Amino acid sequence: MSERWARAVLNTYRLAGAAVFPLIGTYVGWRASRGKEDRLRRRERYGRASKPRPPGPIIWVHAASVGETNAIVPLVRRILDYGVNVVLTTGTVTSAQVADEVLGDSVIHQYVPLDLKPAVSRFLDHWEPDLAIIAESEIWPMTILELGERRVPQVLVNGRLSDRSYRSWKKRAFLAEALFENLAHVVAQSELDGERFQSLGARPVTVSGNLKVDVTPPEADEAALSALRDQIGKRPTWAAISTHDGEEKVAAEVHLALLRARHPELLTIVVPRHPERAAAIEAEIAAMGLKTARRSSGDRITPETDVLVGDTIGEMGLYLRLTEIAFVGRSLTAEGGQNPLEPAMLETAVLAGRNVQNFRDSYQRLIDSGGARLVRDRDMLTGAVNYLLCNEAARRDMISAAAATVGDMRGALARTLKALDPFIHPLVVKSRLDGTNGMRGR
Repeated sequence: MSERWARAVLNTYRLAGAAVFPLIGTYVGWRASRGKEDRLRRRERYGRASKPRPPGPIIWVHAASVGETNAIVPLVRRILDYGVNVVLTTGTVTSAQVADEVLGDSVIHQYVPLDLKPAVSRFLDHWEPDLAIIAESEIWPMTILELGERRVPQVLVNGRLSDRSYRSWKKRAFLAEALFENLAHVVAQSELDGERFQSLGARPVTVSGNLKVDVTPPEADEAALSALRDQIGKRPTWAAISTHDGEEKVAAEVHLALLRARHPELLTIVVPRHPERAAAIEAEIAAMGLKTARRSSGDRITPETDVLVGDTIGEMGLYLRLTEIAFVGRSLTAEGGQNPLEPAMLETAVLAGRNVQNFRDSYQRLIDSGGARLVRDRDMLTGAVNYLLCNEAARRDMISAAAATVGDMRGALARTLKALDPFIHPLVVKSRLDGTNGMRGR
């Protein structure tokens, strides 16, 4: 009965998607007007390829946004080293920019098609992938079903299920099983994630650890870094990174409290998760009587500057190298948390709110080692930043503990490649027999 019900629900989803497809252009156009879609490439969202398919085997790799894209870059590079072509899809403009910066023409980049049958079918008809690798938690029913019907192996890597997602799927267990049975393998981030996928019907499931641990720490332009350090001088600094709505105001309030305490020369660095919010953030902070410098405008940091607003893409490595204390957002006024591993890699003491469910395993390891601390609210954050600014030894201990923890967590890439080998190896053999050896070999 549940199997028949799942089939009926998914068939309804398929038909509804086909019905609304002719009308979806208005929605995509609206998103493009807000900068959420690439105006020049929005046809790709309908599955219309902007590039020809190269000969030989192709692996389709999908990463939704910036974090997932950065996480799978080392994996993509290893696949390219095997001589197999990669079509990389992402879902956001910023992740497309990151892909272009770090991978360039070594991959074929396309925006992921909308999860509607006409778009997905058109995409698959053109690219004819031999393997689909999906990063983290991108579960798109129509895409999974279409790949399943074409007998294309699908592997979920760096897989995770947040508390909210798991509860949602658990309520629809019959639907989850109908979808997850199409996955040839799930490579989960943690034991908890693995157990959750198994309980929803995924088989087989292995645990790799977090691919984000095996990435190279974000780099920084040396000239820009040197210039900013000269402007800051010996002023004490702290950063609030990957912030969401409400957390920038908290950071500004922390700044004001610390100014009145023992740190009259303090510089606060605010790096919003979504840079397009920078103008509103700047206005909000200015309304509190604080002076800002905006990175995208090229503003200089003067002795009067209170807050540097880091509203540029791809410069997290720059901002983190300007401080030794980093609060990681989406954890106080929003839920789920953001990745704490980048600041841990770049020698900062890590602070966050208590809502870090999406990165539970990483935070737990950092907390257990003394490399991170969770704060309850603004006042507790103020106290934690003040303590770390005043106590160099404690700050250094946290930094060392965080770095050591990251070192202990490495190895996810090797374990993921081992799980993928049965799927990739036949494609490597086929590529060599056909005389096609991937884009790097041309």
